[in-house]
Amino acid sequence: MRFHLVAVVLTAFTLAACESTPTDTGTQTGAAATPVRTPTTPVEVPQVAARPKPGMVPGSLEHFRSVGDRVFFDFDKYDVKPQGRQTLEAQAIFLKQWQNVTLTIQGHADERGTREYNLALGERRANSVKNYLVSLGIDARRIKTISYGKEVPFDPRHNEEAWALNRRGVSEPDRGTLVSSTN
Repeated sequence: MRFHLVAVVLTAFTLAACESTPTDTGTQTGAAATPVRTPTTPVEVPQVAARPKPGMVPGSLEHFRSVGDRVFFDFDKYDVKPQGRQTLEAQAIFLKQWQNVTLTIQGHADERGTREYNLALGERRANSVKNYLVSLGIDARRIKTISYGKEVPFDPRHNEEAWALNRRGVSEPDRGTLVSSTN
C-alpha cells in the first residue's frame, strides 16, 4: 500500500513538472481577453520563394492573396489548425521577401453567441494568427490585430457551412506597404 502511495505522489510531481503554461503575448482589451498559446521554439519554415503566378505583380495584393490570406477555426476554438499553419507559413515566406509589408489580422466568429463573447473570441483568433507568424520569424511590430466578432460575416446564411466560413482569421496587408499593381 505504501509503495502505491509513493508511486502516485511521484507520478503527480512528474506530470506537474511536464505541464506547460500559456504565454500571454496577446493584447488585453477587456475582461474576456485570455492568454494565447504560442509555440515555445521557433518553427522552421523552408525558405522557398513565394513566387507570383504569371502576370501577377510581385509584392502586390494579388500576389499576397495567391499565397493565402485566411485561416479557419473550429467552433469555439482559436488554435491554428494544420491547414492554417501551411497558409501562415506561406504568408511568412512572402513577408520575409517583402520586408516593408505590414499586416492587420482580422479575427471573426460565426453568429452564435453574444456580441461580447464573439468579439473576445475574434480577438483570440487574431492573436493566434499573429503569434504563429511571429513564431515563424516575422517581427510583431509589423502586425496589428482587430476583432470583428460576428459583425462582418463572409457568408450571411444561417447554417453550418456558412458558420464554418465565418470562423476565420484574415491577414490583410496594409495597402500603402504593397507594390502597386498599376503602373
